[in-house]
Amino acid sequence: MTADGGPALRATSLPELGPGRYRRRLETVVIVATFGGILFGYDTGVINGALEPMARELGLTAVTEGLVTSLLQLGAAVGATTVGVLVDRLGRRRTLLSLSWVFVIGTLGCSLAPGFGVLLAARFVLGLAVGGASVTVPIYLSELAPTEWRGRISARNDVAVCLGQLLAFTLNALIAHYFGDHESVWRYMIAVAMIPAFMLFAGMLRTPESPRWLMAQGRVEASLAVLKQIRPAGRATAEHQEIAELMRAEAHAGVIEVSETLKASWVKRLILIGAGLAVIQQLTGINAIMYYGTALLETAGFGGETAIIANIANGVLSVLGMLAGLKLISHFPRRKMLLFGLAWITVMHLLIAAAAALLPEGIVKAVAIMILVVAFVGVMQACLGLVVWVVLGEMFPLRVRGVAMGLGALCNWLGNAAVAFSFPSLMALIGIRGTFLIFAALNVAGFIFVNRLVPETGDRSLEQLENDFASEGIVVRR
Repeated sequence: MTADGGPALRATSLPELGPGRYRRRLETVVIVATFGGILFGYDTGVINGALEPMARELGLTAVTEGLVTSLLQLGAAVGATTVGVLVDRLGRRRTLLSLSWVFVIGTLGCSLAPGFGVLLAARFVLGLAVGGASVTVPIYLSELAPTEWRGRISARNDVAVCLGQLLAFTLNALIAHYFGDHESVWRYMIAVAMIPAFMLFAGMLRTPESPRWLMAQGRVEASLAVLKQIRPAGRATAEHQEIAELMRAEAHAGVIEVSETLKASWVKRLILIGAGLAVIQQLTGINAIMYYGTALLETAGFGGETAIIANIANGVLSVLGMLAGLKLISHFPRRKMLLFGLAWITVMHLLIAAAAALLPEGIVKAVAIMILVVAFVGVMQACLGLVVWVVLGEMFPLRVRGVAMGLGALCNWLGNAAVAFSFPSLMALIGIRGTFLIFAALNVAGFIFVNRLVPETGDRSLEQLENDFASEGIVVRR
């Protein structure tokens, strides 16, 4: 037992992973779960091309455009907080099954909305599902993944989010090209999300529950049975014993109830660090590009149809950045990736502001801004978009992982909503130069926060991380 009331857990050495049929089963489960990420990405990214025809049909202004966009993020904030509690009570699998139907209901409401009021309500409902998925999928993946592969498996959700956004940008361009003369073309763009929602539901019917959640519920044999599906037999038994040992240590220390765990000073500090990291990710301005990239490129100097096609480049670099990050995260510490990403992003924001201020109006300026924006998007997704959610999925103790992730996601979505709502008005008031200078200043503050407070989480198992944080405190190893 530690001085702070946390469990004391001896270090363990797990058997190495080898070849076997378990790999195919694990891969199948991961692919199914990441449909939640694809839905997250599509439903947040589809507004990028749908907003302009939507504004024409419904008579939206800059303020109401920001409101329509940000209502999904506000719903996501509520969904993340609510689901963060439910995922610990109901389990990871049942939560994802339920969320698939919330995705269906929200998508139907948006695509069939007769007016502005119904659209806002439906966007909020859709946001509940997006926020819930943003919490549940990373937890589920991190708890299924072996320690050696946890970084790249957990990061698959972030790749899926970017794939969903790229899918949205590409389908937006195709639908606009072939059906652009239809007044309600934006409804077709939104309705496509029904397909991955049904695929998520069908797939989750055949996937197992998290073995760590089952153990926390006292379902010891079921936990071992799941591990034997997704690990070699010897490794499954050893890993099961490590989880069981943590449970026994917690019971011996009296750390049983969630409310008691949350009182520990090290847990409070982790939650505050996680909340700060989640906000920093949004203040990079990445979702200003994901939601308003087409409008930004039009402001930079591209024509309307050219802008919606050129915006696909943001989606492509977003996916490529995530894929690069997926490789890098197995070779570089999480902290170093975060710090490098924030430094690069700050430089790109300053260069975007300089290009907007110094280059003459025309195609050269438009192309220069597009290249700088694409460079920002690629590195941001490789170093922050991917790594932040991996770190959040790793750093919290098991008994409060859902609640803590929910609070982190709440802060992330509130930051997201603030950017989504304010970006159109900022662009109208101070233009590209002023807006990106603000982003640059915010990212300098983010760099200082990460350097001083965020611990490394990639070098230990989830159980060892929990034990170390409880016994040693939150040590930042530079």
